[in-house]
Amino acid sequence: MRPKIFLFGDSITEESFSDGGWGASLADLLCRKADIVLRGYSGYNTRWALKVVERVFPAAAENGGEHPAAVTVFFGANDACLPERCSGFQHVPLHEYKQNLRSIVSFLKNRWPQTVIILIAPPPIDEEARLRYPYIENTTGIPERTNEAAGSYAKACVDVANECQISAIDLWSRMQQIPNWQTECLWDGLHLSRIGNKIVFEEVANKLKEEGIGAEDLLVDLPLIEDVDPKKPLEAFDEF
Repeated sequence: MRPKIFLFGDSITEESFSDGGWGASLADLLCRKADIVLRGYSGYNTRWALKVVERVFPAAAENGGEHPAAVTVFFGANDACLPERCSGFQHVPLHEYKQNLRSIVSFLKNRWPQTVIILIAPPPIDEEARLRYPYIENTTGIPERTNEAAGSYAKACVDVANECQISAIDLWSRMQQIPNWQTECLWDGLHLSRIGNKIVFEEVANKLKEEGIGAEDLLVDLPLIEDVDPKKPLEAFDEF
């Protein structure tokens, strides 16, 4: 069977199979080699993710004993909403955010000890764009997120990954290396543009490659057409 790679996160993960999305690009890269399984939940923070994680991921016995090759865990953009502003109900304090990430990682390690876990830190925030693209009524004239707060949560995410000895992608720092990242990487100050999606795809693909789950490491599922002898086509299937 093809190995599975789960993508677990908030709206940036839920939207990753849209046109040009990072999840769709990953599925294309690993076509016929791995199944990319989308588990994105718009608006979720780590508190909510921890509440539902047992329902999101099947127990080994319910999954035929199969463990996924990898799981990406991509939360923090909603946790970092400022508590006193219009999206404050999504806020999770920084210390709890770190503990929630530890608990999610612990859950995944206990369920699937051999599975590669990759933490993805939240992206930077363009505060001016957040005022132009609010998702709930915002009459305050101030953004519900700040780039400074997002940076604190990104650092915490990387710290947890180092503590748990797993891979991490510091998206907050990586995207700010791009000139005019506010408009190049984001379309509404938070969610990813095509370029932003491309950056996430490349970072995830590189991490998978480092873990031995790259496109060149995985076997193709069933014979390729070029491996089928036109004179004896069925013989190619006997080798699989």
